[in-house]
Amino acid sequence: MKKILSAVLVLVFLFGFTACDSQPAAPTGGTTGATTETFTLNMHTQQNEAHPIVQGFYRVADVVYERTNGQLVIQVFPSAQLGSDDEVIEQIRLGVPNTILTDGSAMGSFVPEFALLLAPYIADSYDDMLEVLASDTFGVWADRLADEFGMRVLSFNWYDGQRHFMTNVPIHEPADLNGIRIRTPGSAMFQESIRAMGATPVAMPFGETYPAIQQGAVDGLEVQLSSAYTASIYEVTRYMARTGHFHLLNGIVASETWFRSLPTEFQEILVEEMARHGEEVAREVISMADEFERLMVENHGLTVTEPNVEAFREASSAVFGILNLEEARDQLFAELGW
Repeated sequence: MKKILSAVLVLVFLFGFTACDSQPAAPTGGTTGATTETFTLNMHTQQNEAHPIVQGFYRVADVVYERTNGQLVIQVFPSAQLGSDDEVIEQIRLGVPNTILTDGSAMGSFVPEFALLLAPYIADSYDDMLEVLASDTFGVWADRLADEFGMRVLSFNWYDGQRHFMTNVPIHEPADLNGIRIRTPGSAMFQESIRAMGATPVAMPFGETYPAIQQGAVDGLEVQLSSAYTASIYEVTRYMARTGHFHLLNGIVASETWFRSLPTEFQEILVEEMARHGEEVAREVISMADEFERLMVENHGLTVTEPNVEAFREASSAVFGILNLEEARDQLFAELGW
């Protein structure tokens, strides 16, 4: 009975949030702004339609549409329909009304300290990461991103869980990664962390990873459970090493120029709903992580190993020096009392 109930819950979780229609329903009420102008915002992500975060985007779109009486329309574009992340970031900096689901490592290309949000073993839980986001230090980073690079953080609490290695050979120690080609995003924190753990990082878009493993271009990847399950990575890998090396905290970033063009009331609504739904989806992802793993193990034959996490933690700690982030890390920890 438990197994049947779990399967039903996953189906409801993946497909039951909303009808997947990027055009919201007609408004039933909400704010009455001074302007009658209509604004449109395009939400870009590499994640596919079934991913919990994408389903959260549709919910944000519906609520924002209703609260602004249809004057702020959010259109959702999953599966990299708007192009690569680098292309969309460049468009955002030029004032195009796009947002991107991004992470601290990508934003660290602009404000280096942002990369700490994705540093290996930087924190123990999502709640720890929320403390970082509430800090004055994070506020300084966000202000720099807006003032110097034209990108406004709408929220940065869209958590997608811990990341683990998925390969076709069992991984127990960092030495087991020697000679193993692991797909990662292209930003420095991902690349250098995986290299410090012993693997050879290979940068490529997430959507290309499945065929790349099939064709032998890479030997595996490091990934969170929600993406591994919804992208069927279990079909091309046999093992998952539960290293939990990254907490994948995602942010929604938009054009600062476009954001300032909105009425103040719409700005407040957008930021409020992005943050509210970000944490809501994060709690759902956390609650479903074990179920995603169970389904991959029981239904698809994935073998889970329990590696020496302390060895991975020690190996990956070199990345703070490699990326010159030791001082920034210590400053953040001092503020938080960690």
